[in-house]
Amino acid sequence: MKKVFKGLGIVLLLLLVTIGIYYFSNNESLPQGTTGVKADSLALKMTTALNKEAFDKTEILEWSFRNQHHYKWEKQRGKVQVSWDGNSIELDLNNHANSSGGDQETIQKALHYFNNDSFWLVAPYKVFDEGVERRLVNYEDKEALLVTYASGGSTPGDSYLWFLDEKGMPVSYKMWVSIIPLGGVSATWNDLKLTESGVYLPTTHELSLLGMEIPMGEVKARNPNADALAQKVLKAVKHEAYKKTKYIDWSFGGRRTYKWNKEDHIVEVSWNDAKVILHPNEMEKSVAYLKEEEVSNNKNLVKRAWDLFNNDSFWLVAPHKLFEPGILRNIEMIDGKEALRVKYTTGGTTPGDSYIWILDENYMPVSYQMYVPSMKMVGVPATWEDWVETESGTMLPKNHTFSSGGKLSMGDVKGYN
Repeated sequence: MKKVFKGLGIVLLLLLVTIGIYYFSNNESLPQGTTGVKADSLALKMTTALNKEAFDKTEILEWSFRNQHHYKWEKQRGKVQVSWDGNSIELDLNNHANSSGGDQETIQKALHYFNNDSFWLVAPYKVFDEGVERRLVNYEDKEALLVTYASGGSTPGDSYLWFLDEKGMPVSYKMWVSIIPLGGVSATWNDLKLTESGVYLPTTHELSLLGMEIPMGEVKARNPNADALAQKVLKAVKHEAYKKTKYIDWSFGGRRTYKWNKEDHIVEVSWNDAKVILHPNEMEKSVAYLKEEEVSNNKNLVKRAWDLFNNDSFWLVAPHKLFEPGILRNIEMIDGKEALRVKYTTGGTTPGDSYIWILDENYMPVSYQMYVPSMKMVGVPATWEDWVETESGTMLPKNHTFSSGGKLSMGDVKGYN
């Protein structure tokens, strides 16, 4: 028996020595950093890369944590459905006393789970929250962002050192947290998914500690209320008829005229002495004319026609394009009423532009506010008026009025088959 205890003692001693060696060789002290403008600028670079604007307006986020805890977070309402092991708790983040679905102990457990598990989903979006300290750290000759949570959550005082790529996207961090005695444990943050609402969320993390992995389940972020409002706009402008419309004719301020074979997506663009038969999907097929004579070296004219069509058609059919790829939708409250913000992340000639659509009681667009960074437009208004039902049955506007009093005519607007 003595030999058994002696053997167990040796094994225990070796285990302790191994743990000790691992601890002292891997434990890192919390790095020092500097607060101020440079730290905040690096934090802003990260939140901009991740599209924090879209995160702030996201309506619903869904995910799971290690396939054990499951979440549906109605972010704008401050409600979270937390499910695990047969429990289902609805947390009220604005007033914990209004949470329901179990006794106080179970509700507190759900809140603790949410604080921890949501951090693994949205931590980079929280670096400017109240009670958060940001420091710029020089770590192995590279700039990194040290974030310390001085208050809030379940474990105030925890610190995270974020490492970013050249665009500002997070790729990993190191942790100094109360629940892990080892300082500087790292975790990846680079398996990102671009969600429906436009935010980037991680789907899994890998930890340096014993090769642990944290799967986040089927990550989703969406704006169902904004999508429902957009659908009402489409119904108002008779979008189903627009989809079936084969031809659209219009002009732009009397300066340019268009004949759009929408079915085949071929556009005749005319201005001054120029005319281009534009094939947007096969640009090499485009043909340009000057004074009715074909131009052989036509790249500049074709590019000009392409730019004009993108701009001028937007003023005619933008409300019909609310669900095209690369478009983000969310609800804004303007004068106490719901308005629809639409942001174009891809396509066109100036991706990044956004527009807030003001609607009447029938969800018909009456105006919008333009946010166009390339033209330094911040909320510049313009009306959408004199809507006509075309021969094909869709609705298109004939005029726009600007805050300066200037008007933009779309000419003799036609839609037909």
